[in-house]
Amino acid sequence: MSKIAVMSLSGGMDSTGLLLDLIADDYSVHAISFDYGQKHKIEIDKAKKNIEYISSNGIKVEHDIVDLNSIVTLLDSSLTDDSKDVPEGHYEEEQMKSTVVPNRNSIFSSIVYACALSKAIKFDKKVIVALGVHSGDHAIYPDCRPEFYNSLSDAFSIGNWDSDKVSFYLPYLHFDKSYILKRALISSKKLGLEFDKVFFNTMTSYNPDSEGLSSGKSGADVERILAFNSIGRKDPIKYVKKWDEILSDALEIEKKYIER
Repeated sequence: MSKIAVMSLSGGMDSTGLLLDLIADDYSVHAISFDYGQKHKIEIDKAKKNIEYISSNGIKVEHDIVDLNSIVTLLDSSLTDDSKDVPEGHYEEEQMKSTVVPNRNSIFSSIVYACALSKAIKFDKKVIVALGVHSGDHAIYPDCRPEFYNSLSDAFSIGNWDSDKVSFYLPYLHFDKSYILKRALISSKKLGLEFDKVFFNTMTSYNPDSEGLSSGKSGADVERILAFNSIGRKDPIKYVKKWDEILSDALEIEKKYIER
């Protein structure tokens, strides 16, 4: 068996880029998606489509969807509460407090780690826990910071036997979405996959409409749009408006953010 990675695959561009990088680096990948009652649940459907596309090209990826819907009533977030609107505009700390899901990354990481540790013991091999968390030129979610994952790794090591067989792999931790896309371009080419087709099958928007079209207005949307523009490419997904308009809006939001 080749190198083993267990990863969290949301269906967004970051984890999808990581999936490509892992496969291109000869990892045997077990991807885990989470249904936690998020409004943008279409991201899970996107993840399924990408797994199907990758598999149709002769690349095997183990994929499971973990149902966490039972905890949705315990969470206070605009991403899970229909009575709350997802804030729009550039990522800023106050609006990010609305879109953060309490303890989400530690919940996901705990499950992914448990799966990785189980594989490590079963096959007596080293296994990595791969996550697509990244930074940027804006406020960072508390559970995307290096010190958070350092502490989480320490806690999981203390709380498990054979923890020396498992380690966190966070290749984007100090990079932004542009870096992720540049890496994905290289990996998709190496794997013989169509970059645009892969990223068409992703969802970054926190507030897509009923037809699954991205709004282009949430912080996640704006960051994605600017990342594609920075590498000189048009985002392959569909937005509620044409690309030129969506890009113009995102650039204006960025301009206002910088001028503040």
